[in-house]
Amino acid sequence: MPLKKRESSHAPEGRAPEPVEVVVGELRHPDPERRWSAARRLGERPGAAAALAAALPGEADPRILEAIFTSLIRLGGEESAPFLLPLLRSDEAALRLGAIEALEAMPAALAAHIEGLLQDPDSDVRIFAVELTRKMPAEQALALLCRMLDREDHPNVCAAAVDVLAEIGSADAAPCLDRCRARFAGQAFLTFAITQALDGLSRTAT
Repeated sequence: MPLKKRESSHAPEGRAPEPVEVVVGELRHPDPERRWSAARRLGERPGAAAALAAALPGEADPRILEAIFTSLIRLGGEESAPFLLPLLRSDEAALRLGAIEALEAMPAALAAHIEGLLQDPDSDVRIFAVELTRKMPAEQALALLCRMLDREDHPNVCAAAVDVLAEIGSADAAPCLDRCRARFAGQAFLTFAITQALDGLSRTAT
C-alpha cells in the first residue's frame, strides 16, 4: 500500500480541536468512514501513536489501515517507530508490509534501529531488516550487510543480503561475499547466488 507522507485535515478555522480522547474513540466506531476520518485526524495530534498502533490489529479495511500508517509517518519516527517495530513479527502480512513501508519513510528512526533488527533472534525479522536496507544510502547499507554476513548462520538471511548487495553494492562487498560463499559451500542455491552477485559486481567495477 503506497503511503502518503503529508495530508491535511485541520479543524475549521476558529473551532477548538476535538479532545483527543474523542477522536481516539472514533477509531473503534462501526462506521468505516468515521474510523478513516479519525485515523487521518490523529496524524495531527502528537502523542496519538500508541492509540493508532493499538487500532491496527483489529482493523480489516485496507483504506483505514493505510490512513493509520500514514498518520504514524506524519507523527514522526521518534514517536511512531517503537510501535512499528513489533509489527515486523506480526502474522498479518498487511501489518508487516505497512510497518516496513512506514519505517522506510523514517530514515533517522530506521538508522537508529537497523543494527538491532539485523541481529534479531527471529530470522524472518532479520530478512525484513535486510529489505529495509534497500532504502538506506548504499555505502551505509553495504557496511551493515557485510558485517551481518560475517556472523549470519541462516542461509535464507544470507541469500536476502546477497540479493541486496547485488543491487546496491560495489566491489567493496566482494571480500565478505567470498567469505560467505566459503562458509556455506554446501548450500548450492546460496553459493550460486553469491557467484552471480560477484560476477555482476566485477562487471560494474570495470
